[in-house]
Amino acid sequence: MRSKPEITQEKQEAAEAELREKQKPVDYDTKEYPIEILVQKYMDGIEEDANELFIPDYQREMAWDEDRQSKFIESVLLGLPIPYIFVADVRGDEHDEARLEIIDGSQRIRTLARFLNNELTLDKLEKLKKLNGFTFEDLPLARQRRFKRSTLRMIQLSEEADEEVRRDLFERINTGSVELNQMEKRRGILRGPFLDLIEELSKNSKFRHLCLFSKEAINSRDPQEYVLRFFAFLNNYQNYGREVNPFLNQYLETSNKDKSLNIDKMRTEFQVMINFVENNFPNGFRQGKKLDKTTTRIKFESLAAGIALALREKNDLKPQSTEWINSEEFRNYTSSDASSSRNKVIRRIEYVRKQLLDKS
Repeated sequence: MRSKPEITQEKQEAAEAELREKQKPVDYDTKEYPIEILVQKYMDGIEEDANELFIPDYQREMAWDEDRQSKFIESVLLGLPIPYIFVADVRGDEHDEARLEIIDGSQRIRTLARFLNNELTLDKLEKLKKLNGFTFEDLPLARQRRFKRSTLRMIQLSEEADEEVRRDLFERINTGSVELNQMEKRRGILRGPFLDLIEELSKNSKFRHLCLFSKEAINSRDPQEYVLRFFAFLNNYQNYGREVNPFLNQYLETSNKDKSLNIDKMRTEFQVMINFVENNFPNGFRQGKKLDKTTTRIKFESLAAGIALALREKNDLKPQSTEWINSEEFRNYTSSDASSSRNKVIRRIEYVRKQLLDKS
């Protein structure tokens, strides 16, 4: 067991001074709204991005599947305690619109809206089994009214809570949550110009086609993670440690703060790499027999970074063959257990670069 350091009065005073310096007073109110009103605040004006209760850009897409949504509705019908929804009163860019930004609770609000709009059919309920197959309109009128009158509690931060406070709260609520993957957390807490570029490039239709992202992968923000991996491994692979998430987080944070970052050059290099794959690899980034599956992260980062490195050395690269992508050697380099060490990361990226340059 690690020995406990001695806590002197001087250390206590320094800790107290730090706490006073970093502590931010956050005014908030506790409110309670009927479900009908909450859904109305969320739905009215949603198409024009003018709804009073809105989901900010750092929040994820709909992540709950229909089983999870059904279970939540069942909990409401049973009158079970529902966690607080966290919102913040925010000003508009030009006018004080008094809109409410959802910090935590977007999945619950979306689920309630889907149910009241008859877009959700209840399924796999364990307590209210006789309601399986029901939509909202199938409930007796009296039960519909009681459901709409059911209330949810809300913590509402005042308009004095700035963006930093809101994002910090978002991070603290979601850090460690199994429902929020690494790329979703990065999107919420590591904002900046480089992340904006990642968002832009992740929507490239050619890129998505070459990787064959599924709908689920897109909703989980896999395209954004792949773009981040491309730049991080391309520009920093020799400094890789043993864990990928700290490596990616550090690169993203550093790049966001880098005022000399050439966004246009990075955008062009990504596009040139994508065009090269389209022109020279018949199956895109996919290889082997499972051509109907999304490209794995390891294979993508190896190919994308290796190709870009080769193009940096020879921008008119025209390989005579790309059959090595289906070789046993490359398969071994990019298997699921080949990602742990710095040497293996370097080896597989430089293997791609060397194959392209040697066979051109």
